Amino acid sequence: MATRIQVTIDCADPDRLARFWAEALHYRLEEPPEGFATWADYWRSKGVPEEEVGEGIGYDSVVDPGAVGPRIWFQQVPEPKVVKNRVHLDLDVTGGRRAPVAERRAVIDAEVERLVKLGATVVRVQGSDVGGSDYYAATMRDPEGNEFCVS
Repeated sequence: MATRIQVTIDCADPDRLARFWAEALHYRLEEPPEGFATWADYWRSKGVPEEEVGEGIGYDSVVDPGAVGPRIWFQQVPEPKVVKNRVHLDLDVTGGRRAPVAERRAVIDAEVERLVKLGATVVRVQGSDVGGSDYYAATMRDPEGNEFCVS
């Protein structure tokens, strides 16, 4: 049996990133466990020190509504992001290289535009649909500067 994983992303504003990534991935915000009004209330009940609970306002995790993809938890940390991520998410919006690059490019460009409206920024676009290349992808940053790719 495969090991289940959770992806943890350090950040300054968990609620902001949870809302961004829920929309970006077509996930849903994870509600606090039954009996708790907020995630902060839940963590306090588990004995997490107040300084580690953080502001505790809003959501701090997203889940795949189909229960296939990993849970993503946004952990509030005091330090800002200062260097390139060592691990990043790749969003496969085209299903791979089965379709011609021109078709994939249209899908990727539309997704990039949607993500920019949600607060992401474009770092660079790689590849082309001219000259015989069959590779096309975009590198982006989420609202806190974490890099990810769209292909």
